[in-house]
Parts: sequence; structure tokens; C-alpha cells
Amino acid sequence: QVQLVESGGGLVQPGGSLRLSCAASGFTFSNYAMSWVRQAPGKGLEWVSAICADGGDPTYPDSVKGRFTISRDNAKNTLYLQMNGLKPEDAAVYYCARGNRIRRDYRGQGTQVTVSS
Repeated sequence: QVQLVESGGGLVQPGGSLRLSCAASGFTFSNYAMSWVRQAPGKGLEWVSAICADGGDPTYPDSVKGRFTISRDNAKNTLYLQMNGLKPEDAAVYYCARGNRIRRDYRGQGTQVTVSS
């Protein structure tokens, strides 16, 4: 079965950095576009980034563009999200999801990111 396991979240000060990882299993990782989405308390899911199956064409919403970088290692079945210049409004549970910006079918359990001084 499809499994997506996120890690790397934690507490960071404003302006700090974190690198999230997502270990994928149960499907052919290299055949699928992948995304990161997040959910802040009391808010809906927000798409954060997406990357094509071959690692090309990373895309971001304006809210994180220039600060976040999505990447993947298909040999390791792992998706990454490098987050720099973190702001308090970036605090959320971050999920790895299979699929692109428009359509996603599975996501993991999430990892908490807290941005606070």
C-alpha cells in the first residue's frame, strides 16, 4: 500500500531554516509528480510546492516562492522541502502528497513546523 512518511519538522526561530523529508513506499515513486501541502490551525489545506516525476519543473505559490525549494531523489524514493527564511505564518503541519498542484490522491501523517521566537 502507498506509504508517505514525513520527518524533519520542529521548532525554529523566525528567519531560520528546516529541511523536511518524505520517504515513499508502496508505489513506483519515479512515476509520479509529488507535492507538499500544509495546514495551519483552523485553516484549510494549502498547496506549497510540486515537482514533476523526473525532478523537473518545481512550482510554488507566491507565499513561499524564493524561500522554499522542493527536490527529490528517485533512487532513494525520497522527497524534500528546504525551507529558508521561515516566518510565523509558515507554521503548520506539513504533508507530503502524491500528485501535482491540481490533483493529489495520498498524503502522509504530516510533520509539525513551529516558527516562534
